[in-house]
Amino acid sequence: MTELNLKPTNDSATANAPYPHQMILKWAEERPNEVYLTQPINRQIKSFTFFEVADQALRLVSALRSLGLQPKDKVALLSKNCAEWFICDLAMMLGDYISVPIFPTAGSDTVEHCVVHSEAKAIIVGKLDDNAAAEEVLAKHSQLISIALPYAKVPECQHQYAELVSSHPPSEERPEHNDNTLMSLVYTSGTSGLPKGAMLTYGAFAWSSARIVEHIGLQEEDRLFSYLPLAHITERVYILGTSIIGGVPTSFAESLDTFIDDVKAHQPTLFISVPRLWTLFQQRILDKIPQRKLNILLSIPFISGIVKKKIISGLGLDKARVLGCGSAPISPSLLRWYHSVGMNITEAWGMTETFAYSTINYPFRQDKIGTVGNAGPGIELKIAEDQEIMVRSQGMFSGYYKNDEATQESFDSEGWLHTGDIGSLDDEGYLSIEGRKKDSFKTAKGKFVSPVPIEKKIFEYSRVEMMCLIGLGLPAPILLVVPHQFKNFDRARYERKTVKIINQINADLESHEKIKGVLMIKEPWSIENGILTPTLKIKRHVLEKKYHDTGANWPKDQLVVWEE
Repeated sequence: MTELNLKPTNDSATANAPYPHQMILKWAEERPNEVYLTQPINRQIKSFTFFEVADQALRLVSALRSLGLQPKDKVALLSKNCAEWFICDLAMMLGDYISVPIFPTAGSDTVEHCVVHSEAKAIIVGKLDDNAAAEEVLAKHSQLISIALPYAKVPECQHQYAELVSSHPPSEERPEHNDNTLMSLVYTSGTSGLPKGAMLTYGAFAWSSARIVEHIGLQEEDRLFSYLPLAHITERVYILGTSIIGGVPTSFAESLDTFIDDVKAHQPTLFISVPRLWTLFQQRILDKIPQRKLNILLSIPFISGIVKKKIISGLGLDKARVLGCGSAPISPSLLRWYHSVGMNITEAWGMTETFAYSTINYPFRQDKIGTVGNAGPGIELKIAEDQEIMVRSQGMFSGYYKNDEATQESFDSEGWLHTGDIGSLDDEGYLSIEGRKKDSFKTAKGKFVSPVPIEKKIFEYSRVEMMCLIGLGLPAPILLVVPHQFKNFDRARYERKTVKIINQINADLESHEKIKGVLMIKEPWSIENGILTPTLKIKRHVLEKKYHDTGANWPKDQLVVWEE
């Protein structure tokens, strides 16, 4: 075993919490042979102990130095989740580089924007489902130092990660960070234009990760599963950050096809997902056990427990003590459905700018379904006069890179962050999100409509893949729906049910809010067709533009139209 210099960093300001790179050195010294990361490759398990993770990270620091990269240089990281993603992130901390994670599903324009805007000197490229965007950017920017992680489908790069790590000794350098040292530039997912680079510091990252560890009560015997994009702040803090702070074993998915098998193999005790995936899990279950049959089974005391256990174990989540959901709004009816089958999903809310940590419904309270929980320890919340949600804490970003105007607009003179979300607090401090300020649109009648509360009501009554209410400059709002294709799908029956639901919803809406028509979308929305962001949020402005003419010329006396 190679000996490492495991003396911790002489950081001057660690009052909040130890930094992740300090903790990996601590675990490598105290628990060197314990497995930290588990990576399936070709259905074989490759394990990385705490020592091996620290060793590879320090070797990568030496390799990057040999390639001419200096402290404070920006290094982009473009890859799906994998063990090496964690190692590269730690190496950038240990080498005093500024990491620039990029979503693995990003198109070439977004990848290029992040690389050019951040002034990255190098890019590390790893697991990708489609490497066309990466190849295009590498070809166009040959000055970038490029490094390939050891996976299939990685574009041709100048250097190979495995060779660099094996041919360089562990670095003896230990950077002197403080709480205000810039750690990373995280580009927002861009629902309304080009993503902005949020500047994240060591102190705020460590503080947020430590608060989550304390709030959830992370235990050494816990296990985490990393599959949501690490370029997104939620996964970076809730999984990478907490796993390193808490010293908790973490595993990865090999591919989408093996996802459930990989979850079952690792049996995570904490599992976070997004609304889109929780919806797909529900549909998979209901395709096997129709709701009517499920209701009967759940009503029988002895059978109910068996059915619930089978559903939960079928997802590989029978050991999970905490289930989470975030990144986008989720239907309260979906959370209640999961509660009915024995799965309590904790909803949380945060932003890149708050390190994804603001509110959380934990310990789980069924009576607070429909809210996103109350403020976590150390978080201050208030509602402004215009209903905008304001947040203040030690876990705040320090501004947008090369965008002073946007930074100044984000904070008031007392340090409160303008989140751009609108909402309300109940008498126990539980927060309800009612949409984005920018989501509100003005119809041709000159009246404003807030779409999210209306969409939430529709979700309560229907089973749809996705939906989006549009209406900017239209005579009246139009609902776009991606219907779930049930077995033996009956279009006429589905349409009749839709008409019934919309009439019911319209009865409670103001005249200018009433839905004039429902367009059943033919092609599901995806990241690839530009409708969803990498975190699966819907780009409402894109749909507004695409379907404006359809809404403006909606046929009279026809509520439902099927896209051809």
